[in-house]
Amino acid sequence: MKTSKKSFGIKCIIMVPTRELAAQIGGVLNDLSKHTKVTAFAVFGGVEQDRQIQKLADGIDILVATPGRMFDLISQGAIGIHQVDTLVLDEADRMLDPGFIKDIQAVKKMLVQKHQTLFFSATLNKEIKKLAFSQVRTSAIRIQVSPEDPVSKNVTHFLLHVEMDDKRFFLRRFITDHPEAKIIVFVRTRVRAERVAKALGRVGIESVTLHGEKDQKDRTGVMEGFKEGLTRILIATDISARGIDIPDVDYVINYDLPDKAENYVHRVGRTGRGVRKGIALSYCSTEEKERVEAIQTFLNKKSRLSRSIKKTMIIRCPCPMRRRASRT
Repeated sequence: MKTSKKSFGIKCIIMVPTRELAAQIGGVLNDLSKHTKVTAFAVFGGVEQDRQIQKLADGIDILVATPGRMFDLISQGAIGIHQVDTLVLDEADRMLDPGFIKDIQAVKKMLVQKHQTLFFSATLNKEIKKLAFSQVRTSAIRIQVSPEDPVSKNVTHFLLHVEMDDKRFFLRRFITDHPEAKIIVFVRTRVRAERVAKALGRVGIESVTLHGEKDQKDRTGVMEGFKEGLTRILIATDISARGIDIPDVDYVINYDLPDKAENYVHRVGRTGRGVRKGIALSYCSTEEKERVEAIQTFLNKKSRLSRSIKKTMIIRCPCPMRRRASRT
């Protein structure tokens, strides 16, 4: 137990894949440590470094970081990790994929103290699990919480067969029919996000978008506004699918089915949080049928939920609002 406010160096690093998750975890740790002598701080890209460097110079105990900004600050001498005895990888399956694994290996080599490594993830396939075990020298233990149910039982799932050009009309009708609902709409790309938002705007439906091409100030403003209820429709790429805690989301709509089956679990996890109930609605076009099969296969291996998906409401009908338009 720490008995002094004075910091003797960073003791714990929590590495995360997105800026939003870093900010969220940093905020939670600050709340938890208010009446303790532990100091936590989050660093991530997209914002000026000066304030981060000053805070680090004052001394912290727990560092929450995205890899890019952390390595920038290490190279500048603003972060020292020679006292670290705990390394945490949140969303470990993402942190251990090809985009991040070299960063993780580099950090491990820098840790001179004997340390503990912790991996946290809602999904962990065999390849990633093998890679995770390769990053620890001693025998590791694996703790699974509700391993048979990767998706919350609080979430009800619906699958609608809708052609690609019709999706916007079904989305518009759904939003209109649920005027008080808070909804996250997931799409594959930033271009799709902006196009869907513009299509909704043309019929008077206000929405906001969240994707990696927005600067950090805009991304932070979008998340805060959505959490506070200033807007009720968020159109997002998978940047918002992992770890982000917005407790009162009524519906998740998979406007585009995810490229990776495990991302379905992360997306629908944005609703039905805690004791609340939620609904996940997926639009499936003809060209996306293989993705539905991949999701069912993924869930068949791990959950009874796959039976619910197969028995859910299937709609095959032309959209009554169909008109000639460019593809959204």
